[in-house]
Amino acid sequence: MGIWKINAWELIVAGGPIMIPIVLCSCFAFAIVIEKFIYFSMIKTDPQKLRKNIFALIKGNKIKEAVAYCEESRSPIAKVLEAGILKFGSPKEEIKEALSDASLFEIPKLERRLTALATIAHITPLLGLLGTVTGMAANFHTIQMRATSLNPVTPGDLAGGIWEALLTTVAGLIVAIPTFVVYNYLVSRINKFILEMERSATELVNHLTQI
Repeated sequence: MGIWKINAWELIVAGGPIMIPIVLCSCFAFAIVIEKFIYFSMIKTDPQKLRKNIFALIKGNKIKEAVAYCEESRSPIAKVLEAGILKFGSPKEEIKEALSDASLFEIPKLERRLTALATIAHITPLLGLLGTVTGMAANFHTIQMRATSLNPVTPGDLAGGIWEALLTTVAGLIVAIPTFVVYNYLVSRINKFILEMERSATELVNHLTQI
């Protein structure tokens, strides 16, 4: 019977106590990924269209409407632009400072829980390795005990410890690989948001100073 045909609970039990933290890591990683995807779907926007609409309002001297338009959007780009628009009529340096402060407030919200996801991606293979070591240690302990009592060591005795050792390694990699892939994907999306925030802030400063 292949390993993929065995019941998941049986695999967890066979893997020993180290499987518990690995399973917990997988649950935490799944919850974080779901939360981040929901968050990104809520703040998703077209940056070019957003800038075009806001700049059109500013050009028409509809500053209150531009601020209201930014408030209606959940995008961090809109929140950064709103901070700059509220400084309309101020010196260029004050506008830049307001935009910078808003960015420093929005970026941590984008990066929230990413550190935890990266930690899970890194520690689950180590947990799998720990399970491997403990499984092999249990194997050698069994050999020692049987040799002391003058009982022959059977292949089944050895297979049990090796089976436990390999299961934890497999489980650790199964959790770590997709977690690391999703982590890199989320980082790329966040970098794209940050790039659009910087571009929008620069264009807003130029737009306001020209006016």
